[in-house]
Amino acid sequence: MAEAFRDAGYATMAIGKWHLCREQDMHAAGDRHSWPLQRGFDQYYGFLEAQANLHAPAQLYEGNSPVRTEEYPPGYYLTDDLTDRAVEMIAETHACDPTKPLMMYYAHAAVHSPMHIKDGAAEPFRGQYDSGWEQVRAERRRRQDLLGVVPDAAGTGPMNEDLGPDVPAWDSLTDDGRRLAARHMENYAAMVVSIDESVGRIREIQRRLGRLENTIFVFLSDNGAATAGPGGTVGMFNFLANMDRSRKLSVDERVAEEIGRIDELGGPASWPHYASAWATVANTPFRRHKFSTYRGGHQVSCVMSWPAGLGLGKEPEKPQDRNRHDDDNATPTGAVRHQYAHVTDIFPTLAELAGVDIPASRQGLDARPLDGTSMVAALRDPDAPSAHGDQYYECLGERAYYAGEFELVARHAPATPFAADRWELFRPASDPVQLEDVAEQHPEVVADLVSRWERAARENQVYPMSNGSPLHFYQRDPAEQRLATETVMVPETPPLERFRVSQLVDGRSFSVEVTLGAGYQPGDAGVLYAHGGQESGLVLFVEDGHLRVEQNAWGRVTDSAAFPAPIPAGATRLGMRVEAPGRSRWQVTLEIDGVAVAEGIELSQLSWLVPFSGLSVGRMHRSPVSARLHREHGMFPYSGRWETVTIRPGQFAPDAPSQHLETIRQMGAATQ
Repeated sequence: MAEAFRDAGYATMAIGKWHLCREQDMHAAGDRHSWPLQRGFDQYYGFLEAQANLHAPAQLYEGNSPVRTEEYPPGYYLTDDLTDRAVEMIAETHACDPTKPLMMYYAHAAVHSPMHIKDGAAEPFRGQYDSGWEQVRAERRRRQDLLGVVPDAAGTGPMNEDLGPDVPAWDSLTDDGRRLAARHMENYAAMVVSIDESVGRIREIQRRLGRLENTIFVFLSDNGAATAGPGGTVGMFNFLANMDRSRKLSVDERVAEEIGRIDELGGPASWPHYASAWATVANTPFRRHKFSTYRGGHQVSCVMSWPAGLGLGKEPEKPQDRNRHDDDNATPTGAVRHQYAHVTDIFPTLAELAGVDIPASRQGLDARPLDGTSMVAALRDPDAPSAHGDQYYECLGERAYYAGEFELVARHAPATPFAADRWELFRPASDPVQLEDVAEQHPEVVADLVSRWERAARENQVYPMSNGSPLHFYQRDPAEQRLATETVMVPETPPLERFRVSQLVDGRSFSVEVTLGAGYQPGDAGVLYAHGGQESGLVLFVEDGHLRVEQNAWGRVTDSAAFPAPIPAGATRLGMRVEAPGRSRWQVTLEIDGVAVAEGIELSQLSWLVPFSGLSVGRMHRSPVSARLHREHGMFPYSGRWETVTIRPGQFAPDAPSQHLETIRQMGAATQ
């Protein structure tokens, strides 16, 4: 879409989350062929990852270049930063050429995990969720009926399903459990407000420039609300702790551990996610959640506005009038459409509305036919039929097929043969919530739609499907192995990106060696190696004349204070050797001039997305690994002279998933 609009004379801009290139290409030396500027955008400011720390993003990019930031200012908040840039791009483009139209793609970091908020932003929502998820869902369902979005007669999906996470009754939680769960939702509401404010600022700059009436505005989500995973009963202080294989907490243990930090939720020390039950509320009235092919996984709101072209209402003149949502009798501006549409319809719809030709070729190659169809007829006529036609779905082995009168969904349990799945059949016109399975009444329809799904799956490279085993995540491109090599960093080296450095330590032994040149001088102090941030990480540092290591394992701090390692004057090499014996453990030995000086330091093995914040040498950066060091010394740059930091990857742990890929492949092959 960006290429087509740019070719038609538009200024094209992308803001925020990209997550459309391979992990091995996200670093500064990565292949940029799928970065925003290579995909049709003139300007870009944002992050390439799936998620971002909103208080201290691990790595932002401007155009094709990483943004160099050692520490973010107090009060920094990513949504505000992204919106500042979006407004600047619009204002600058208008000033440079007022006649030039623009297309902006803005993908927010919110409300994805981590659910970070600005200080004090949740105060207006205190107590609003104390009634619990059942009551909040019922109220939300009533409002959907009043607004004509989904009539009450269509029903409501169950709070709890056998295929989904267990959702306890609100009244079954302890007082502390309810306090934690409610606080997470208060913060989520504050995060939604930050998006509301961002959208308002973009509309306002368009209004001030006289462009709003003739601007097509599309607002939608990318999937249904997500659960918090295994630890999501009341919400999680650190969502990434789902990857902590060293321990599993009961609900009561998690509540007891986290209730004392309730006021830190949403702040820089947390990496939070709300309870899975709140995701059910967010997906009201549909069944299931993100990753499911029931409608709760993919049915989302889509709001479109074009005052000059669609004529469905005027923008309120006063900003305070724009959010009048507290009156159940208020009539919404515009109109509701119920025709089926798919995200692939956005491009042909906007191209038709704007009069932009869709190219038949790209870089000398014929373009594939578009999967989507224009929904302009439905926008202009509430009685027009949907133009989209059939649509297949697949996500991590879950499958569905929409075919107008009928919709097919496979009930799939992880790690079971796909052939054993039971296909359910629904009539979306009368049963949009998918509550009444009519498969037994129409076996011939089921057989036909299953064959159509299989044909679409072959044409769209769906096979082999993920079967719920770790294979989907741990079977990697062999080309990534080139990144698992001895890596030398010097004082001029900027921080390394998360995935690049993970290849040096993930699931394996490794060593870190720091050369000091002229040698250690008494009084020298500071960080030598800092991998990670507030979410989890490892830091090697010198303090009070001793070499020390500290680990932040999803908020649990372990340091080597009990293992004294005094540094003699003149020492030229400091480092640590990290062994991975298995069972999600690391064993650390501190070394000075190649001699072990402290042994047997037991740490938890960090893997996959953690540490998330990348690696810096000579200081901590952006998001501090150690809260204590940051509190006492700031980012704690090393005060002495150092020349190189060398990281050497070693052998994988015997129980690392990479060591059992063939077994996992065989298990998966049996399910296809």
